[in-house]
Order: sequence, then structure tokens, then C-alpha cells
Amino acid sequence: MAKVVITAQVENLEAWEKGFRTHGDLFRSQTVTKPISFAANPDKQVAVAFEPEDLGKFMKVLESPATAEAMAFDGVRKETVKVFVLDKEFKV
Repeated sequence: MAKVVITAQVENLEAWEKGFRTHGDLFRSQTVTKPISFAANPDKQVAVAFEPEDLGKFMKVLESPATAEAMAFDGVRKETVKVFVLDKEFKV
């Protein structure tokens, strides 16, 4: 199963988290069914980890107008969004 980490700068951490938690239907449309992990720091940066069942569908929906609208609603600064598909692994 693929793992994706997305980082971004947001306008307001509390508003971002409140809005983020309303997007369950959008995440399900991206084939995300496992819990989503996320964190924020005092500099208003957030990191979110997803495990989509279908990476292609996840990426297609990520680039959709619906996702852009959700991010704007949450106060995500679009120009700061970075997407990492975790495609390597190190076993210790």
C-alpha cells in the first residue's frame, strides 16, 4: 500500500484542523480508508500522512477542483504544498 505525506503552510492552525476534519468524504473518494496521521508546528506548518488504496486515484483527486476548494476553505497556502510519495523503505 502506498504512503503519501503532504506538507503545507496554513493561515491558522485551529481553523485548518477544524476544516480538515470535515473532509472525510473527499478522503474516501481518494481511496483513503485507514486513519490519517497529521501534525503541526508553531510556524503554522502541517504534515499529513495518507495510505491510499489506489495511488493513481488518490493523485487524480488530489489535483481536482474539489481538493483545491477544500484546501482554500482550510486556509492552506497553495504555493507551499509539497507532496511526497514514500517509495523507498529502510528496514532496521
